Amino acid sequence: MQKLFKLKEHGTDVKTEMIAGITTFLAMAYILAVNPLILSSTGMDSGALFTATAIAAIIGTLCMAFFANYPVALASGMGLNAFFASIVAGGVSWQIVLTAILIEGLIFILLTLFKFREAIVNAIPKNLKLAITAGIGLFIAFIGFQTGLGFSVGVSFTSPQVILAFVGLLAMGVMLYFKVKGSILWGILLTYLLGVGAQAIGWYVPDPGAGLFSLYPSAIISMPPSIAPIFFKFDFSGALKLGIDFLVIVFAFLMVDMFDTIGTLVGVASQANLLDEKGQLANAKGALMADAVGTTAGAVLGTSTVTSYIESAAGVEVGGRTGLTAVSAAGMFILALFFSPIFLAVPAFATAPALIIVGLMMMKAIKDIDFTDYTNAIPAFLTIVIMPIVSSIADGMMFGFITFTILQLINKKGKDIHPMMYVIVVLFLLKLIIPLL
Repeated sequence: MQKLFKLKEHGTDVKTEMIAGITTFLAMAYILAVNPLILSSTGMDSGALFTATAIAAIIGTLCMAFFANYPVALASGMGLNAFFASIVAGGVSWQIVLTAILIEGLIFILLTLFKFREAIVNAIPKNLKLAITAGIGLFIAFIGFQTGLGFSVGVSFTSPQVILAFVGLLAMGVMLYFKVKGSILWGILLTYLLGVGAQAIGWYVPDPGAGLFSLYPSAIISMPPSIAPIFFKFDFSGALKLGIDFLVIVFAFLMVDMFDTIGTLVGVASQANLLDEKGQLANAKGALMADAVGTTAGAVLGTSTVTSYIESAAGVEVGGRTGLTAVSAAGMFILALFFSPIFLAVPAFATAPALIIVGLMMMKAIKDIDFTDYTNAIPAFLTIVIMPIVSSIADGMMFGFITFTILQLINKKGKDIHPMMYVIVVLFLLKLIIPLL
């Protein structure tokens, strides 16, 4: 383990990495329930989607562990799966959309081999990288409040799940104060157990209509459903008939996946101190290749775009620093294939406190942003606030990058901008323009 993952060099050990991997898994395990729910609306088999989602996560996460030695887990991306479903709702078959994702993944592999994606990451100015980290932190916290607690206008702060989540949040805060190893993991488990107790005495009554189900697992062990209904179900002839419309779909997935992945990697790597002295990603090529291979494998298996998960920051916060964390998370996904009734019983209100705490930790990057120069401050601010407002890492980056470039040009500092930044801005502008054509 020491030789393969360089644990001592990263100031960690096997126990810490294993706990970090389990923590990351618990923070992102919701995808195993949510992804089949979203994609099954297209007519795809939900049981097959569960298995495909888990296997794709295992492949992508192991690639990240061995290609890059990063503590980052991968799975079908939230937002990207909704985009998938929206395209099918617009009249395109799910088989054609899977074909688009396959081609996107293959293009990503080529771009990564020629270091195009790595050049993009390293061309981002430090101020914007810090803003990306802070913005992702705010985004994570919003996910915790909204999906975990159901926060919205008129929400009841006296509902059992809200109270239980806040108890879990306070428990994590106390454990973090006393530097308890794995405090986020223990906080999730404590909140879940409190919920089980609350249901036992009748105080907490799950509401299926609100997506809240019994906390008691329906079974202990179950065999994974077959992926045959969705495995390798591509429609190349249908894609050719679509012509330019198909290319637009591929390009759209390409843009969203590229910048979501870059934003997530920069944010998590910054939190794990994996950026070098120039603020650039160490071994970016390996990390980006893991994402590309994961996406391609996911398409073959029959699921939506696989991408690096911002919830990996939960594992980083408890000490994860190497690929062993990713191996641990992948191991949990393997177990999940056979013990899905148990982990699916863990409700969103139990994982919400973890997301809120991680969001807080990542928001610390704000203190290092230079707000004295408005040509830097405004792009950074837009990057931070737009991510949670529109629920998109890519859109937050888009507005930040475009604004940064325009303001720098007005300030006659265009020569100081990395050439790749101009390429990024052009791509973002195309992302805005193409849907209007």
